[in-house]
Amino acid sequence: MEMMGRPNRKIVLEDGQEYRGHSFGFEDDKILELVFNTSMVGYQEILSDPSYTDQAVVMTYPLIGNYGMAADDYETEIPSIGALIVREYTEEPSNFRAEKSLGEVMEQYGISGISGIDTRKLARSIRDHGSRIALLTSVNTPMEACLRRLREFTLPTDSVSRVSCREPWEAGQGNDGFHVVAIDCGIKLNIVRSLAKRDCRVTIVPWNTTADAIRALEPDGIFISNGPGDPQDVPETIEAIRSLLGYRPIFGICLGHQILSLAYGAQTYKLKFGHRGGNHPVKDLDTGRIEITSQNHSYAVDEKSMEKTPLVVTHRNLLDGTIEGMKCECDRVFSVQYHPESSPGPQDSGHLFDRFIRLMEEVRVHA
Repeated sequence: MEMMGRPNRKIVLEDGQEYRGHSFGFEDDKILELVFNTSMVGYQEILSDPSYTDQAVVMTYPLIGNYGMAADDYETEIPSIGALIVREYTEEPSNFRAEKSLGEVMEQYGISGISGIDTRKLARSIRDHGSRIALLTSVNTPMEACLRRLREFTLPTDSVSRVSCREPWEAGQGNDGFHVVAIDCGIKLNIVRSLAKRDCRVTIVPWNTTADAIRALEPDGIFISNGPGDPQDVPETIEAIRSLLGYRPIFGICLGHQILSLAYGAQTYKLKFGHRGGNHPVKDLDTGRIEITSQNHSYAVDEKSMEKTPLVVTHRNLLDGTIEGMKCECDRVFSVQYHPESSPGPQDSGHLFDRFIRLMEEVRVHA
């Protein structure tokens, strides 16, 4: 790892912008979607969030790596993020829980890193011009070759299938509460923990599990997870959910929120640079309560497209007015665009898991 001296790696954008820095983690050429995250803590959860598959995340907080990596804080067993771009990286963490440095974990899982970048300038560029693809390469790669590779590149559309589980697995064995089937589109482990903590037995199934296969598991409720990419890239999941509407209570988070909207016939669109951070204010339109939320998404639900559906907007982002939550009361369905499991981030929204429990209780009472 070269931390001093002349830069050995660079980031090249489609318009020819170039940012030079020093490599850490896994050193390899990659073309990724460039996004930024404004969280001040939680780089381990960000690194291990499957929703960042095929993305290079610019961390706007200046110091990254200072508390290392702890075994209990991963959001997935095998991180799939593309790269981390940071201002200052430290290889020597100070934390009694740390078992490895950030760079060691990144090298283990093939995750590239570049430090010494003016991350504020780069984040502003993304904010002004939108998320774009970028090439991470050696400083010696000619600019003409970099731009040619960027022109010829197309973002993959199979990210969900790459991060979803291959076979069903269970959590919360021995719990005698409700049985939840969670559709894994890139599920974060703290979502599973949040359900198991509420006495749920959770069966996690692959993203393309059919509606009939889910019914055969006889769940009390169905959960649709977060995940990477465009929600329209998973028509199999959308069709399964469409067939399950009204069957059992359904709770969707992030990509799951978008999948639900598409299942009802609404539409989604890509935001200019997305929402990624731990300080987004969201208003609950039913109660008037404002919660500070953790977010990580590129897509949002088109409000006008909801007019011909039974969906009702329940939450709104106070920064840009985008939809952050919706519900269909007659089907006992609801979803949010943000992350109430709060890993990383504020814990204002954990009560949404309790709401899911109450919906399952209502069905059991009336059964």
